[in-house]
Formats: sequence, structure tokens, C-alpha cells
Amino acid sequence: MAQNKIDIEQVKQVAKLARLDLTEAEISQFTTQLGAILEYVEKLNQLDTSKVEPLAHCLPINNCLRADEVKESLGTDKTVTNAPQTDGRFFLVPRILEESGGF
Repeated sequence: MAQNKIDIEQVKQVAKLARLDLTEAEISQFTTQLGAILEYVEKLNQLDTSKVEPLAHCLPINNCLRADEVKESLGTDKTVTNAPQTDGRFFLVPRILEESGGF
């Protein structure tokens, strides 16, 4: 097996930055898995792609968006019709912040 291009310390650093609390077993597993991914990418880097045209989409589609036209809006009554809770004009949603405003 080829040498991994990523080591345990790098995985720990990425986990710390992502605020992931990984076990030692997970760190070891991810180091092996990420090393295998990097080995595969290295194989792909060996391919000659100089004559391959870059593409933004896998299908030959050009600007399939509709025309931007001004239209009448739904209006408040129709907009809130299917809302689980409203106060008549606005959507009511569960409170997610505490009264103190602190985070």
C-alpha cells in the first residue's frame, strides 16, 4: 500500500477546525480513507487532459432559464394561505433566540 498523503495530525486539525469531536478510532479510519481518496486523485492527475475541453454542465444546455418578466405578485392573502400559523399578515415561526438576546 502506498504511503498516505495525509497524516493523523492533519485529520485532527481539520476535525478541530470543523468542531468535530472524533474518537481515536474515527481519526485513524478517516486518515486511511482520506489517504485512499488522495491516492485516487493522484492517479487522475496522471491523465492527459490537455485536449479535453472544460465544461460547466454535462449536457449541451445553453441558458435554459425563463425570461425575467415583471408579473403581479400573489398578494398577502394567497401567500400565507398554506402557512401552519399566521397572525393574518405574517408567518408565525417558533422562537429560536432567548429573550436576553445573548447567544
